[in-house]
Amino acid sequence: MTTYADAPAANRNAKGRSRNRWFAQVGWRHLVGVLAVVFSLFPILFVLSAALNPLGTLSSTELLPTGASFENFGNLFSRTAFGHWFLNSLLIAGTASFVSIFLSALAAYAFSRMRFAGRRIGLLTLLLIQMFPQFLAIVAIFLIFTTVTDLWPVLGFNTPWGLFLLYMGGALGVNTWLMKGFFDTLPRELDESATMDGATHAQVFFRIMLPLVAPILAVTALLSFIGTINEFMIANVFLTNTESKTLAVGMFGLVAGERNNNFGMFAAGTLLTAISTVLVFQLLQRYIVSGLTAGAVKG
Repeated sequence: MTTYADAPAANRNAKGRSRNRWFAQVGWRHLVGVLAVVFSLFPILFVLSAALNPLGTLSSTELLPTGASFENFGNLFSRTAFGHWFLNSLLIAGTASFVSIFLSALAAYAFSRMRFAGRRIGLLTLLLIQMFPQFLAIVAIFLIFTTVTDLWPVLGFNTPWGLFLLYMGGALGVNTWLMKGFFDTLPRELDESATMDGATHAQVFFRIMLPLVAPILAVTALLSFIGTINEFMIANVFLTNTESKTLAVGMFGLVAGERNNNFGMFAAGTLLTAISTVLVFQLLQRYIVSGLTAGAVKG
């Protein structure tokens, strides 16, 4: 029998068991979440501190900068061609992503809904090509563009349109395969109903299919944009003029020779570069959510 004197000890034991039970069921999840957030935010805080560090060197960078200022951002625009790099990257990444997604959607719709000679071979060829990275053909591409530069300088070296053609061709295969799988999940009754009502293939594609595949369009567009704006190896070969470089090539040049001295400007440039990617993600996020929650057929 529990006496009045033993009541406080019993209450403490009950509270201890309750806390242990809470930690075993829920508390450890909060701990893992906090650790994940700290692990994710540490690189961002370090880059932000380096960008605000007035000395602008790697050796003087601290997690909490002393005498923070925006001097590195000013030096980035005054001492480098960052504005040209930023515009070149947005132009190339935006145009290449949009055109490649559009052409991939057309190809995926044809492979998914139509039956024609060479369909199976075409799909296998696209899959086989994706097994080899595009950089393996850099020597052949370089020789081709050497001739193209002499004949059509606007599509040659140090031009955004020449690099745009390379990026667009490299992304068509994987995007087509991703979209074809999504098209295959759509019921064919939608196509048949629209055809019975007199709709053409173009009307079926633009008015019925595209709204239903909005999630995969948004995902592939985001992946294509991020991959293009961050691509370095091919761009470094084809872009040599200062004003024609993209962000990846230009930013690499800041730390290639004088990493310690230009690290502050490099960190400032990475923060500004991340703005475009975040904006694209926020723009496409609502399409992904709405596409996943909306039904294809309303009853």
